[in-house]
Amino acid sequence: MYDLHLTPEQLEFRDTVRDFVEREVKPAALNPKRLEPFEKPLLMDVLDKASQMGLRALALREEAGGAGADGLTACIVLEELGAGDVDVAVVLGRTATLAHTLFDRLMTAEQRKRFLPKFIEDDAYHLAFAGRDPGAGFGWSYHRPLGAEAGAEPVADRRGNEWVINGAIPFVANAPVAKLFAVQVRANAKKAGAGGVSTLLVPRDAPGLTVREPLKAVGEAVRWHHGSGAGVVFKDCRVPADHLLGNEGRSPLASDAEHARGVPALAAVNLGLGRAAYDAAVDYSKMRRQGGRSIIEHQAIGTKLADCAIRLELARNMIWKAAWSLDHGDAGAGRGGAELPLHVVARVYTAEAVNEVALLSAECFGAMGVMRDMPLQKYVHDAMVFLHSEDADGAAKLAVAEAVAGYRRPAADAA
Repeated sequence: MYDLHLTPEQLEFRDTVRDFVEREVKPAALNPKRLEPFEKPLLMDVLDKASQMGLRALALREEAGGAGADGLTACIVLEELGAGDVDVAVVLGRTATLAHTLFDRLMTAEQRKRFLPKFIEDDAYHLAFAGRDPGAGFGWSYHRPLGAEAGAEPVADRRGNEWVINGAIPFVANAPVAKLFAVQVRANAKKAGAGGVSTLLVPRDAPGLTVREPLKAVGEAVRWHHGSGAGVVFKDCRVPADHLLGNEGRSPLASDAEHARGVPALAAVNLGLGRAAYDAAVDYSKMRRQGGRSIIEHQAIGTKLADCAIRLELARNMIWKAAWSLDHGDAGAGRGGAELPLHVVARVYTAEAVNEVALLSAECFGAMGVMRDMPLQKYVHDAMVFLHSEDADGAAKLAVAEAVAGYRRPAADAA
């Protein structure tokens, strides 16, 4: 039965990460000298410390060297990290989600024996999913790639005991820090049977793999993503034949179920951002005095903060319910009415709610809310990125509409 009470283990996870965020993450992320420039490089020292705490392997089963956290526990942890720095949280969440998917569920015993020890022993070993196929849909790849840099979709030829990959992907989340890529490829179109999507495991040091420089915050393009990302190019990139994940032409990462697993976790990072903005507004409203009392006691400010609290509480409940439902499979089936995709509901609602929370919180600061050396301008920008990401924008609601109406769009329309 769905329960909002956290277990002692979940509370311990939450409190440990919350303490780490207060001590290590916020002082670095909210330093005025870092807030003022448009370019905010990934906090590598903080990322390494979080990895050393075991957060990279948060969802990996205990027998494999991880923490064995379920989806709900991962959401609790990622909310805390998101309250500190969304970029660090997204990188760690991306790696943790993929680690569970790849090592616990999809790799063969031989592949696991080859890659898992490296992942466990190296705190800087992150994972990335590289794919452009619209049917793949594996979450967290939210971005706005440049059409001019799109390049050719990766294709792979089987040559003896090797796969040879050619092509490019304009944006791959985690690419600058990843040491193992799960790459979606198609068979060479000139050969019979082309068209199916396969997934190959490609180490970063594979001959022919090049990671481009990450997009800058401003310049010819505006960086429109959280975490760390860059384009990836494959030029006669060679990997052994047994690096194929699943069956040829049938990628195990191309299903809606695989996509759904990471969605509540990303929503939790978004929620953490909203909570950080709200907490900052509450603290300031208690400190700032006007008319002989703290401004939080004025109706105009009090109602804004009340609206923030309501939105955050509803978003958290929706995220937890979606994560619990995914953890428990068909436990929620048969409850009557339309079977809604709860992970989509949680993601879309949280993005909209947190954007409103960030704006309302900034209003509590008055003119200080737009100063570049203050946190609120960053929170507003980060919330806008979440709101307009491609898995939370208006088109995402079509998945809910389909559930309500009881139909599925043709594949061409859905893409």
